[in-house]
Amino acid sequence: MNTDFGMTRDGKKALLYTIRNKKGMNAQISNFGCAVVSVMVPVKDGRTIDVVLGYQNVNGYEDNPLSAGCCIGRVANRTGNASFTLNGKEYHLEANEGRNNLHSSLVSGFHKRIWETVSEKDDSVSFRMESPDGDEGFPGSCITTVTYTLTDDNELVMRYDGVCSQATPWNVTNHSYFNLSGHDSGSAEDTVLWLDASSFTPVDAESIPTGEIVPVAGTPMDFTVPTAIGERLHDDYEQLKLTGGYDHNYCLNHKAGELSLFCRAVSPKTGLTMEAYTDLPGVQLYTGNFIREAAGKNGTVYRNYDGFCLETQYYPDNLNKEQFPSSVMEPGETHTTVTVYKFS
Repeated sequence: MNTDFGMTRDGKKALLYTIRNKKGMNAQISNFGCAVVSVMVPVKDGRTIDVVLGYQNVNGYEDNPLSAGCCIGRVANRTGNASFTLNGKEYHLEANEGRNNLHSSLVSGFHKRIWETVSEKDDSVSFRMESPDGDEGFPGSCITTVTYTLTDDNELVMRYDGVCSQATPWNVTNHSYFNLSGHDSGSAEDTVLWLDASSFTPVDAESIPTGEIVPVAGTPMDFTVPTAIGERLHDDYEQLKLTGGYDHNYCLNHKAGELSLFCRAVSPKTGLTMEAYTDLPGVQLYTGNFIREAAGKNGTVYRNYDGFCLETQYYPDNLNKEQFPSSVMEPGETHTTVTVYKFS
């Protein structure tokens, strides 16, 4: 089922799609930015709560300084010096975070466009984005299809399929902010988090990975034992001080390409648990360090640390770090990745 989600400022109609399962869970997805607008999950007392931060209509997503809920592409996260070399040729991207690039383009990236709807069912919806050669500075044309499915096991499954005309980077992610106590419940710092990641990629003062892969053991970065997000968030630790909290790529322990459990998050307020699975090598844990004050759904004002992101990905700046797993997609093959968020 789809409903009107408002008009963009250049006069295009945006739609909101609702998908449902048989357990009373539903999710709303917009064709603007391929954005997850709400995820309504049943909790113990019979209520359903919305566990993602978001906006009331399409104009909120047009502004969207948080990139909340959206599909980010062609390349999510940061690329140092807003440039990279591929097959001997140098490519230049939008320098939109100092001299570096964040999320390909903050003006016209995948999260700022209306996607084509290719399939709509009771429990799933699929969107397609055709990105031409040279778009955002990247080589080759690229078609990305994203399918959201809600299973009867209360899983929100995100499947990404990409195909390109020539070798090109392709590192697409979803940028939802979760709060398992409800999007309007304030700080998510009490969320207890476990990550199956024994190492992370530290960053420099510009939030670009240094190229090192460092063990989390003995540092505030360690979530291999379940720990509240806020317990060490404000510790006197250089990596946390550089980024105002957690905004780091974790190197997941699972075998490359294998869909595996990598995260478990629990709200002590609602008892709601979210398990996350991916076949990608990394995840960016971002704790909403720079939300400040953002006007969200139903009159809610979001502030720092009111949600956390688990952006599954290839490591940031992998295009300039040969030691990192490569996000380059070769032509003539369909590249597929899957990420799952399961609620109980």
